[in-house]
Amino acid sequence: MNTISSGDKVTSSICFKLSEEQEMIRQMTAEFADNEIKPFVAEWDREDHVPMEVLNKMYDLGLTNIGVPAEYGGLGLDNLTRYTVADELAQRDAGIATTIVASSLLATDPIMVAANHEQKKWWFGRMMEGAMCAFCLTEPEAGSDALGLSTRCIKDGNDWIISGTKQFITNGGFAKQFTVFATMDKSLGNKGICAFMVDRDFPGVKIGKKEDKLGIRTSSTTEVIFDDVRVPGWMCLGGEGQGTPILMETLDYSRTAIAAMATGISTGALNAAIEYANERRQFGKPISSFQAIQFMLADMAATTEASRLMYQKAAWLQDNNLPFKLASNMAKMYAADAAMKNAIDAVQIFGGYGYVKEYPVEKFMRDAKIMQIFEGTVQVQRMVIGKYLTKDGKFNYVY
Repeated sequence: MNTISSGDKVTSSICFKLSEEQEMIRQMTAEFADNEIKPFVAEWDREDHVPMEVLNKMYDLGLTNIGVPAEYGGLGLDNLTRYTVADELAQRDAGIATTIVASSLLATDPIMVAANHEQKKWWFGRMMEGAMCAFCLTEPEAGSDALGLSTRCIKDGNDWIISGTKQFITNGGFAKQFTVFATMDKSLGNKGICAFMVDRDFPGVKIGKKEDKLGIRTSSTTEVIFDDVRVPGWMCLGGEGQGTPILMETLDYSRTAIAAMATGISTGALNAAIEYANERRQFGKPISSFQAIQFMLADMAATTEASRLMYQKAAWLQDNNLPFKLASNMAKMYAADAAMKNAIDAVQIFGGYGYVKEYPVEKFMRDAKIMQIFEGTVQVQRMVIGKYLTKDGKFNYVY
């Protein structure tokens, strides 16, 4: 997808080649991940270790701040480029990809969607100084029902007091700033939700239980507890009661990012399976010569290609300010399911070796599962897509 300039008018057209700048950033990301992540990720995974030293190197390259606009000191990358970075990172390790996406995209998208200039200066200024970010939505009783929040926000003069516990928060263990969603009163429903920026150093912000996860073990996942945290009024995003539309738009953006990461997992599993199938010999020849293996690889390649095209289309729609909700949800649903199946098929191609930690595909399988769960389960995506297609009694699909 390239941007085409004609005089003062800039338009974008869908094509099947990254621009020169996008390709340069893709290659930089891939080379860094091959040298600094891939050789060590099995050890980090076993030790449930977040490699902060690698995140510091990524900060030096600008990879931790892919969501920062140029006017606030960032590279001003378009969405396609941001998602391409996520794709490349996830090909090597979905945990580190999750860390970057959660900080620079998911937690930051509410700022892009709703913040004023002063709020953006505060948020992005800290990011440019090295602060990592976290998105605080999920609670023990609020998962797929994202708006069933119990975390309370109470107005106190010009300030707000936030109280409650957030669960499964990526980067929770080390983030310096949070986007937090809370309700003024549950009886108000969607109209009672507010969105805030919160500083980690505010009194009452506490880090709770660290989760011991199946996959993405190179990312930090914790509880974040808000114990009567006083937040200045200017840190409320979009105004009182405006949290729901901010949240919904944020999730639509983030689902494209998840689709990109899922595509990265599919790609990593496919490449590992191809390499192994060409090396492994049975009955005197490589198993890649057997039709059963070729059929599996063909299906894996086709679904990986489809996943990438789907998230790229959603990114193109976003970058051209066109409706993208349907495309984003479809991309996340399809790519997540494809990643899970491709990872399982890669394990099957490896046979018994695929079941042991000496080889990479069992990790791809563990990492893939979360893609079907976070930022809305694939069942939620199907609900969203189904309602979109049938709204107002219009049973048609327009592309």
